[in-house]
Amino acid sequence: MELSELNKIFQNYQGKEEEVIPILQDVQEKHGYLSSEYMEEVAKFISVPKSRIFGIATFYAQFRFKPRGEKHIMVCRGTACHVKGANPILDEIKNILEIEEGETTKNKKYSLETVACIGACSLAPCIMINNEVKANLTAAKIRIILK
Repeated sequence: MELSELNKIFQNYQGKEEEVIPILQDVQEKHGYLSSEYMEEVAKFISVPKSRIFGIATFYAQFRFKPRGEKHIMVCRGTACHVKGANPILDEIKNILEIEEGETTKNKKYSLETVACIGACSLAPCIMINNEVKANLTAAKIRIILK
C-alpha cells in the first residue's frame, strides 16, 4: 500500500485519538496487516507518540503485524477438535509447510494460526482455509489438501 492510499484512509477521519482503532482496522483491511511504518504514520496523523499506537495495536488480538499468506490456515483448538485430534493435524501442517504457528511460508502462499473455536464442533477435527471449512480431518487428509 502506498502512502497515498494511507492518506485516503485518513480522509475519513478527523485525527482524534478515539479514532485509532477504526483507523487501524481500515489500514489492516487495505494492507493486510499493520506494518511498523503504517503504525508510525497513524501516530503522526493522530498526533500521539508511536508507542501509544503500538500499545493499542498489540493489546487487541484482531490486529496482525505480519502479512498473511494467500491461503490462511486456521486450526481449531476447541474442545471437540482437541479431543478428536487437533494436535496431530497441527503438527502435520507444520511439517508439510515447514512453518510454525503464527508464521507465513517464504513464498507467501500459506500462513498458519490456531484459534479457540471455528464453530464447527460436530465436524471435528477441522480447520479453515480462508473461509472454507475442512472437516473430519486426519493427517492423511491434510497431506491431500495441502498438495
